[in-house]
Amino acid sequence: MSKTDLTNQANLTNRSDLTNWAVLTEAIAGETRSRLRRVTAAVASAGVAALVLAACGGSDGDSSAGHDGHGSKSPAASAPAEKGAHNAADVAFAKGMIPHHRQAVEMADLAPSRAGSTEVKKLAGEIKKAQDPEIRTLSGWLTSWGEEVPAKGAMDHSAHGSGGMMTPEEMDELERASGRAFDTAFMKMMVKHHEGAVAMAKTEKAEGAFPGAKKMADAVIKSQTAEITRMNGLLGKD
Repeated sequence: MSKTDLTNQANLTNRSDLTNWAVLTEAIAGETRSRLRRVTAAVASAGVAALVLAACGGSDGDSSAGHDGHGSKSPAASAPAEKGAHNAADVAFAKGMIPHHRQAVEMADLAPSRAGSTEVKKLAGEIKKAQDPEIRTLSGWLTSWGEEVPAKGAMDHSAHGSGGMMTPEEMDELERASGRAFDTAFMKMMVKHHEGAVAMAKTEKAEGAFPGAKKMADAVIKSQTAEITRMNGLLGKD
């Protein structure tokens, strides 16, 4: 083989090597780009997933808080609003109405064994049925407000005779009565008692702030005004 042929063969070999090297380099670059795309896609997917989880977590928090009626506020942020949901008039209403209702229930408890009229016994039963649950509701409000619930039998005696409350002497008179005498005394006293409750409820509606207390006050006005009319009718005072 001539020297020229050897030179040509060497040149061909070098070009082939260069071509192979170029192909290899392109393949490596292509693989690198493919890996980079996969990594980028994975990072992007992870970011989207994180955002979705964060959104879901935030949605769950809002939903559970919404059931409590506080929206998305934190407990610290919502505390002042909860504290401001009631005022001094609401507290006075609850503390005054609890012993007032207790006395009405005490009076009603005398009717089954002393009343002569079926109508009076029925009325007494309705009064107790309405006012017993209200005592529990009022007590619950005071507890939630951090206020003291009036103890049974611990009411200031100066309150007797005010707000339609019966004096100890009037209660003794009712306990000693029976038959028609009891019916008359019971209804006269209960009319006075209801009138006091209606007056207290009207004050709550005008000055209170707590929605539940104002709603109860409205119910007291309607129901007890109707019972006053009913009792006056039975007493012949139409």
